[in-house]
Amino acid sequence: MYNPNSVRLWWLALAAALVPLLTIHLTFFVSVIEGYVSFCIPYWDSCTSISRTGRYGTAYFIFKGTMLPAAIIGVLFWWCNRMWLAQLGLRSASVAWVPWLGLVAGLALAAYTVALGHEGDGFNLMRRIGVVLYLSLTFLCELLISGALRLHPSWSRPARGLLGLCQLTLAVGILSVLLNAFAPELYRRTDDAFEWVFALLINAHALWLALLWRKSGFRVRFWVD
Repeated sequence: MYNPNSVRLWWLALAAALVPLLTIHLTFFVSVIEGYVSFCIPYWDSCTSISRTGRYGTAYFIFKGTMLPAAIIGVLFWWCNRMWLAQLGLRSASVAWVPWLGLVAGLALAAYTVALGHEGDGFNLMRRIGVVLYLSLTFLCELLISGALRLHPSWSRPARGLLGLCQLTLAVGILSVLLNAFAPELYRRTDDAFEWVFALLINAHALWLALLWRKSGFRVRFWVD
């Protein structure tokens, strides 16, 4: 039921999807313009990592200035996803984990962002742990949300599409692991491309959720009369 004191939040999901995605492309082009990386198509040329695009020059400040807010937006996004499913009548023990997994993912993204551009074993470890936790926990949140949504009779069709996107993301991750294990030379030539593709897929999932939030009319009440 409509409540005049509630607000629609699909724009929050849209920001959770687009802010990190647009940031990495913006910092890539800025780094190209400033000469820190060569122009290429990173999704298949595997010419530069996402980290390198935000490590030098103007891109360094752009990356930190947008990714730190993106971490906060991501935490709110996953917290609201649980509320969205509750409004749809979907409650489960697995979904209850989503806000907490999202919180750790947001903290991991923040840690990775802070460490980026700084040298030293401690910063390198912080960056590696941060990016692994962020990507893996974000994927897990997306999988849990998609699985829960599949149980709703009116939303099972888009849920199957979301689960298909999760399967594709998982396949990309498994392929990268297999290449690293059995063809390390090939993996070293393609690992950056895997990173770009994985980031694209997880943000595409968030964008799809934003469209579903809008379609469902998801609203949240932040204050009382």
